[in-house]
Amino acid sequence: MKAALCYYEKTAELLSRIKDKELGNIEKAVDICTNSISNGGLVFLFGAGHSRMMSEEMTPRQGCFVGFFALVEQALSNHSDIVGTNGLRAPLYLEKYEGYAEQILKGFRFGPHDAFIVISTSGIRPVIVEMALGVKQRGMPLIAIVSGEHARNSPAAHSSGKKLIDVADVVVDNQCPAGDCVLDIEGLEWRTGPASTVTGAMIVNMIRCETAERLVRRGHKPVVLPSHQLVGNVSAEEQLERFYEAYRKSLAHLYA
Repeated sequence: MKAALCYYEKTAELLSRIKDKELGNIEKAVDICTNSISNGGLVFLFGAGHSRMMSEEMTPRQGCFVGFFALVEQALSNHSDIVGTNGLRAPLYLEKYEGYAEQILKGFRFGPHDAFIVISTSGIRPVIVEMALGVKQRGMPLIAIVSGEHARNSPAAHSSGKKLIDVADVVVDNQCPAGDCVLDIEGLEWRTGPASTVTGAMIVNMIRCETAERLVRRGHKPVVLPSHQLVGNVSAEEQLERFYEAYRKSLAHLYA
């Protein structure tokens, strides 16, 4: 179990770094989310490829609440077949294609209190940078969750010469190394053990929990998605219906 324990220890160290180094940036992110949701806005989460999992970790998820919107573009993230239909080649190509993110943004009518969280470990892919630029052009606050080490040490891939860290109002560093993976194994020329799923999930849950507490303090009690695994629990079923209705209403301005 040497490799397994090594991965555990290295990833636990990254989580400790988040606690030691990123609380201030997480607090700034929470300020944006709290202000947005308490004023009737939405906080969108966008990531391409594997990063989209952080969007879905935020919502819909047990314990999530109305105010967050997972902007999941399936063409950029549905590649479970790897080859053939819905394989990996097309999404990786689209991530490099400038103009695509703007078409995604044009599908919505954003409100004055909406905000964005863009997740990308590299922070350099054209679709990610274009999404960030489009968000800022529309006047919305932008939070980035990114590997600072990877972004700082990689050349820009977007024609503007910008990276996600150059555009965001708040940058939360997921503390992952360049390339994401943390483990060297003798006999393998490439590392294994990606860590951004663990650190990214920690960050979005910290943002979620602190935002919930601050909303309650403001008198804006969030409508929470309860566990729907509690079979026969009438109160949970009723809360689930309240969540559906409140979420539906929260989207009204997007398509008006």
